[in-house]
Amino acid sequence: MADSVSIQKLVTDLKLQVYAGEAHLKNKAVTVSDISRPGLELTGYFNYYPYERVQLFGRTEVSFTQNMIPEERLMIMRRMASEDTPCFLVSRQLEPPMEMLKAAEEAGIPVLGSNLSTTRLSSLVTDYLEGKLAERRSMHGVLVDIYGLGVLITGDSGVGKSETALELVKRGHRLIADDRVDVYQQDEQTVVGEAPAILRHLLEIRGIGIIDVMNLFGAGAVRAETSISLIIHLQNWSQDKKYDRLGSDTEEQMIFDVPVPKITVPVKVGRNLAIIIEVAAMNFRAKSMGYDATKTFEANLGKLIEANSDEEE
Repeated sequence: MADSVSIQKLVTDLKLQVYAGEAHLKNKAVTVSDISRPGLELTGYFNYYPYERVQLFGRTEVSFTQNMIPEERLMIMRRMASEDTPCFLVSRQLEPPMEMLKAAEEAGIPVLGSNLSTTRLSSLVTDYLEGKLAERRSMHGVLVDIYGLGVLITGDSGVGKSETALELVKRGHRLIADDRVDVYQQDEQTVVGEAPAILRHLLEIRGIGIIDVMNLFGAGAVRAETSISLIIHLQNWSQDKKYDRLGSDTEEQMIFDVPVPKITVPVKVGRNLAIIIEVAAMNFRAKSMGYDATKTFEANLGKLIEANSDEEE
């Protein structure tokens, strides 16, 4: 988990405009994902001023400041420009008040801008900061995007996860991470996986070594991150174990507070794991859309039993 995000990175990643304080971009940082729209503060109420948040000015806030006298504007802006305030952010390409620029320059606070609407800009910045500041865990496995579905392939070392991922990439799917996947919870229902910076776009194949998937297969063969929708656990075949044959046994694995569906696939010589995982992903998507082949089989079986019963009578 990152403790903070520098304003320089915020500006670069979200392509924000810098009105003032460019020299302070690397020195200032955000430590919380919440955004503040300082309506009450503009009226002089500072009892609960969230100074540590990005201060977002939309059309309402800027219009309000225009009705203030210059001395009052400067006084309010100076009170808002606390030592721990990360930045001022103005939406809709609105012109920031001169008093804001003056107070920000005095306090060493950047003033940023965007042409997005206030609501969209607030959502964009919040989602970005939540992703960067979220707690992260490292999981052993391979994360692949299969038909837009994030599939985390797990299993013991040497079971064939990376080789299977390579075959999936050759079949047109996209690699997110190999060997180690950094995961974080985006919201109550979504966990996201990404590769550590040192392993991005790389895949380790025993006997060959490390290969650069992006260099060999092109930019379309990789992806930076994806939400994890399904876990497929590869397990060496054992006669003593019983495996689900109808697909009726649902299993889940908790990642943070999110239950993620899990399928166990036995590994045996002669099985094409890439095709099996690809079909498992397609079948999972079909189930999520309301079609369940297991229920179709059970319905057909019920009709057959009923037909045989009628013939016996």
